Amino acid sequence: MKAMRHKTFLAVTGVIFLVIAVLHLLRAVLGWKAVIGSFEVPIWLSLVAAVVAAYLAYSALRPAK
Repeated sequence: MKAMRHKTFLAVTGVIFLVIAVLHLLRAVLGWKAVIGSFEVPIWLSLVAAVVAAYLAYSALRPAK
């Protein structure tokens, strides 16, 4: 199996985190419910997760210095 290059790895993880951030924002804007067991996840938690995922996506996708 051929090893993945560092730039490719960063691009793939950056896109994954970007998709996660967008989905969290969509949940907050559209009011989708998220239930784990009997616990309903509050919207504010998705907003926090969106900010964290967006930062991780930015960190992975920004050009290396």
